[in-house]
Amino acid sequence: MANLSLIVAVAQQRVIGLNNTLPWHLPEDLKRFRALTTGHHIIMGRKTYDSLNRLLPERTTVIVTRNRDYQVPGALIAHSLQEAVELARDDNEVFLIGGAELYREGLQLANRLYITEIDAVFEGDAFLPEFDLEDWREVAREQHISAKGLPFSYITYQRQA
Repeated sequence: MANLSLIVAVAQQRVIGLNNTLPWHLPEDLKRFRALTTGHHIIMGRKTYDSLNRLLPERTTVIVTRNRDYQVPGALIAHSLQEAVELARDDNEVFLIGGAELYREGLQLANRLYITEIDAVFEGDAFLPEFDLEDWREVAREQHISAKGLPFSYITYQRQA
């Protein structure tokens, strides 16, 4: 099975989205997201794909949907997270990029978490599911302030053996 990594930006109160978009603009995080995921498979739910409305360049997109007739030219379609991971099995690191429903399931399967913690309150309607930090070991942390003055941290966790 491929190494599954969950990648997410999360504000206070576990907010990850509002109206199927990011409620903040953080170019520094988008640049990091691109650097980490380029050359790899990215797994996302159909609503996340709809919010992007395009395939991301230099990545293999796997869209998870219950709709058996759903098709996107250039993307792989899976009907479960397990099936999506199987489609990406030859990749040394596969990234789960959202949304909340897939994150809930992915937290059980992932062995690495790349979390951008945004130290601010944003209104949201999508939230990162709760998970037990006891299962994870923090392996990296970088604190930053965005060009617009927004404090945030990049935190990487590895699943405990």
